[in-house]
Amino acid sequence: MDSSYIIPFVNSVESVFETMLQLPVKVGEPVMKRSGDPAYDVSGIIGMSGDVEGSVVLSFPTTTAERVVSLFTGMELAHTHEDFPDAIGELINMITGGAKAKFTGKDVNISCPSVVVGSDHVVFGRKDVVCILIPCESDCGDFCVEISIRKQSGGAADAQASTDAATGQAS
Repeated sequence: MDSSYIIPFVNSVESVFETMLQLPVKVGEPVMKRSGDPAYDVSGIIGMSGDVEGSVVLSFPTTTAERVVSLFTGMELAHTHEDFPDAIGELINMITGGAKAKFTGKDVNISCPSVVVGSDHVVFGRKDVVCILIPCESDCGDFCVEISIRKQSGGAADAQASTDAATGQAS
């Protein structure tokens, strides 16, 4: 995947958490997601369409999600509270919106977010698009952002180029 698609998400995660939650985030090295990578319990999912298509997932362990939502809303909300998914949805919306703004010269739309709460769930993206996992650390706990996007034109050459870029190989 082209690094110009990853950097805006790294910057947006740092910005949203610092500005909206006063919570510094240490962003780790982006890696290609493997089937054995950890699955978390709370995921905000948003789709992208237009010149760039795919999905973005913000995923937390339950306790981390509850701590983050408490900072974000200013009140304690358990993962079972009816407003909890709205807060997670708004966080992924702000992160993706912030990244989208950096895709200059591209017509990109984002969908309304969906939120999944439940242990060991799996979010599947398109099989022909590489998924990049961005691990994050904060005082509230670890979480990650998964980016599975590509140029709209797509095709086998773009899919191979995305895989090569993600694994550091030359075509």
